Amino acid sequence: MSAMAPTRTAVVTGASSGIGAATARALAAAGFEVTCALAAAVGGRLDVLVNNAGGAAGADPVLDADVDGWRWMYEVNVLGVLRVTKALAPALVASGAGLLVNLGSTAGRIAYEGGGGYTAAKHGLAVMTETLRLELVAEPVRITEIAPGMVRTDEFSVKRFGGDEQKAAAVYEGVAEPLVAEDIADAIAWVATRPPHVNIDLLVMKPRAQAAQHKVHRER
Repeated sequence: MSAMAPTRTAVVTGASSGIGAATARALAAAGFEVTCALAAAVGGRLDVLVNNAGGAAGADPVLDADVDGWRWMYEVNVLGVLRVTKALAPALVASGAGLLVNLGSTAGRIAYEGGGGYTAAKHGLAVMTETLRLELVAEPVRITEIAPGMVRTDEFSVKRFGGDEQKAAAVYEGVAEPLVAEDIADAIAWVATRPPHVNIDLLVMKPRAQAAQHKVHRER
């Protein structure tokens, strides 16, 4: 009788709500043992790391920028991902078929007015992801960026606008079906269940109503 295969393990950051919570549920449903802790809880082996934690602050023009807000966005979207990845990369390599998923954004692919700080941070994350793929090409680790467009979650836009629920709701006003957290989680679970030789470099996801960052169909 052959030995049972080891349980596949996954870490999801920012898993208390929104996309992170949905991703934790989706990976658990796909057979992964999911934890939301750091290296000490993981041990020496890890199959999947999802760097989901991130966020935006404000929508001011660059010349009116809140420097502290920009600093926070860089800290959480870039340096936070860097710290977690550095801590857990050895365990991903040790698994023999690890997967690193960084949650980016279409904001990491194009600029738009009022998004300077967030687009700068997400562009930074995108470039870091591409660089890691080059530097770890000889290691048994796949590296993916998921880049969503409009995703309606309870907390993202509310946090961006400092708790102003009216401004947050206006972002999605008239958009019949924006993406939801479960759409992103489903994509991450799909990436995580591809064969180890298949690398999904970049997956850009937008609702049908969003043709581009500035081109969104809104029903009146």
